[in-house]
Amino acid sequence: MEPETGTGLPNGIPRPLIKVCGLLRSEDVLLCEELGVDWTGFIFHPASPRNADPKLVAALPRGKALRVGVFVDQSAEDVCRIMKEARLDLAQLHGRQDQQFCAALGRERVIRVFWPQRYAGRELLEQDLQAFASVCNWFLLDAGTSGGGHGASLNFRVLHGLNSPRPWLLAGGLGPENIRQALDRCLPDGLDLNSGVEDAPGKKSGPKLELALRLARMP
Repeated sequence: MEPETGTGLPNGIPRPLIKVCGLLRSEDVLLCEELGVDWTGFIFHPASPRNADPKLVAALPRGKALRVGVFVDQSAEDVCRIMKEARLDLAQLHGRQDQQFCAALGRERVIRVFWPQRYAGRELLEQDLQAFASVCNWFLLDAGTSGGGHGASLNFRVLHGLNSPRPWLLAGGLGPENIRQALDRCLPDGLDLNSGVEDAPGKKSGPKLELALRLARMP
């Protein structure tokens, strides 16, 4: 599942790659599998209303989708332990983890999160992406200046033409009402869906998720 050097998705993965995050329920995991979601995401952060227990995640149904753990404050050792216990494939890093932290997990397993609104200009964001390119296989760009899952969206036009050395996913308040706009204006390699396809935190909406997937995969 290792991306080729530079932008673009690995061979055999259609664009956009779809990740659904904040999962807690078996029925939602099964729905993601039925709809052909590429990655399923589970949050390991006690402050989140979608916080998951590693044992619960390990017991959830497993299909073709790769499983992603979202981490904020844990040490590299704790991340590795949770990944093993919860049977995860990838680690999405939402904290202040540096290059050494990413390298300790293994480049092929790391999705590093960045917040474009922290930067005075896109060139500065692109410099940081380049600085992490050797220790991550994926980037994720989220709204706000920290954390995630808050339902806010980025200014899509700001990311048009982004020069990223690795494939990247767009996150932040994505749902049926704005998913086409996000794809057309940002041209991301993938989308991370969470609050925009929920009825309540941790409870996905079947109709919203199905519609979002259909819109995302329109030619």
